[in-house]
Amino acid sequence: MLTPTQYLQGILTSIAFVLNTVFWTTPLYILVFLRAVLPIASFRNWSSEAMVTLGENWILSNTRGLALIQNTKYSVHVPDDLRMDRSYLVMANHQSWVDIVVLQTIFTRKIPFLRFFLKNELRYIPLLGGAWKALDFPFMKRHSKTYLEKHPEKRGEDLAETKKACDKLAGKNISIINFLEGTRFTPEKHAKQKSAYQHLLPPKAGGIAFVLQAMGPQFDALLDVTISYPGGAPSLWEMFTGRLMNVVVWVDKIQIPKEVLNGDYFGNEAFRKNTQDWLRDIWLAKDQRLQALESKR
Repeated sequence: MLTPTQYLQGILTSIAFVLNTVFWTTPLYILVFLRAVLPIASFRNWSSEAMVTLGENWILSNTRGLALIQNTKYSVHVPDDLRMDRSYLVMANHQSWVDIVVLQTIFTRKIPFLRFFLKNELRYIPLLGGAWKALDFPFMKRHSKTYLEKHPEKRGEDLAETKKACDKLAGKNISIINFLEGTRFTPEKHAKQKSAYQHLLPPKAGGIAFVLQAMGPQFDALLDVTISYPGGAPSLWEMFTGRLMNVVVWVDKIQIPKEVLNGDYFGNEAFRKNTQDWLRDIWLAKDQRLQALESKR
């Protein structure tokens, strides 16, 4: 049960996050407006860099603000050769919305600005949707099998949208986050999907395979991130109220084999199997690492 102090901390932290969002998205929207009325190439290039800087400062102010009011202990293993002038595909297990805060905490200003794929519906969230679009976060349209059966003409539309989003980031130093499980891990989902892994849902290879096909040569490495919460996966509210005590993060830097870069995942069965086998090996190693971390609780 929350103490009055914890409850007050949660309320104040939530308000601070909202105010911080307004503070940093305001200049973002101003730059978006100026880009629309001043279609000058040099200004567009400058404003793109300026918006990324604003995004980084937005994240830094969030994470540093949390560090000031919380006693969360991070145990982190990160390769020491990560660089801002490289591009990385970041892959992580997904247990909580807190995962995004954790990834931002350990990677900001160590690798290029973190972006992650968003459901198309999220572009309509006030303030955030426009800010994500301005920062070139890729939005994805995902049609269900039932929808595609009724509207076969829409087949392939989601992939076309993903390619369009990826094309906007071509030639830049970038970091793209992909949660292969496609949803947050829960015991109920684990049982429903009959997962062969103890601590993970089965990886969905299609999304990352398409990103690799569209942008693969642009990435210098894959960063395989394993996140563990010794006290159990927390909610954002638990983090805001100061109840997130320990976070363990292990990052492996993996070279992306050429065999998964050059091929048609959706049209070539042999290439698809090769990609799935590669990801399955990574996922098995991740599951074993999580088991080792769980055993230390």
